[in-house]
Amino acid sequence: MGVEGFWNDPSAAQEILKKSKELKNKIEIFEGLIAAHEELETMILFIEEGDSSFEKEMLESMKRLQETIDAMKIETLLKGEYDKNNCIVSIHAGTGGLDAQDWAKMLWRMYTRWAEEKNYRVKLLDLLQDPEAGIKSVTLLIEGLNAYGYLKAEKGVHRLVRISPFDSSGKRHTSFASVDVMPEMDDTVEVDIKATDLKIDTYRASGAGGQHVNKTDSAVRITHLPTGIVVQCQNERSQHTNRDTAMKMLKAKLLELKELEQKEKIEDIQGEYSQIAWGSQIRSYVFNPYNLVKDHRTNIEVGNIQAVMDGDIDLFINGFLQKSLEG
Repeated sequence: MGVEGFWNDPSAAQEILKKSKELKNKIEIFEGLIAAHEELETMILFIEEGDSSFEKEMLESMKRLQETIDAMKIETLLKGEYDKNNCIVSIHAGTGGLDAQDWAKMLWRMYTRWAEEKNYRVKLLDLLQDPEAGIKSVTLLIEGLNAYGYLKAEKGVHRLVRISPFDSSGKRHTSFASVDVMPEMDDTVEVDIKATDLKIDTYRASGAGGQHVNKTDSAVRITHLPTGIVVQCQNERSQHTNRDTAMKMLKAKLLELKELEQKEKIEDIQGEYSQIAWGSQIRSYVFNPYNLVKDHRTNIEVGNIQAVMDGDIDLFINGFLQKSLEG
């Protein structure tokens, strides 16, 4: 950064600044671990000399230290090509009517809480509300180091079992919502997409209750005709900005599909794109007749369902990542 002409190439300079910040963050965490370890050693010395007043504090400090070490271990294993990237999360209500739409909204809140706890920034890209209850779909951009690396563990179908607040008979209902996760692509990622393969529609963005956000057709929907992939963005007042964001989303989905189908070129991908198979349920959230959240891939279970809905999902994420990396 001290080299003459550093700012002559702003994009390269920003990339170096970003990398510098990442490295400083890692060093700070590591130095914090060393300091916490030294503090524990001091407490243990006092306890060995007969001062039991430090015992409770020592146990709490030891637990915090272990949790930080475990989290750092997971982070060092995130070596995927896009793991460090920001993350785009799309939640869609599935079968279950109003309950499913309410469930999609609950998941939106859960991921927002999780991101805020991580000091990540959450930006709303697209929202389709229902006038009666909940949401039909929502797309979020979650900005922060390793956002995609962590949240890729959440891709799949999430199942809810509870007494429905929308059923006057008080019956138990099962609802589903799908969560799609993709990395945000920057301009350095080259994806050859033919203009003739795209259908681009503009429409008027609308807010809660059907109110218009603005009076221009700034919202953008892009359909990739060969695959049937549809992406849309209505967050910004600028049609140009929404289009750029939608194209980033399309790039990410096409790259993912290309890798899944092991195709050499984007143009080799054909056929209807199925976002997520409804049978691929990854986790169940049971509110009745008992409280339990179970991840079906790792068999990790948590009884404190309210904590999970408040964003405490690291146990599931880390468990999935650990299993994937070991496998």
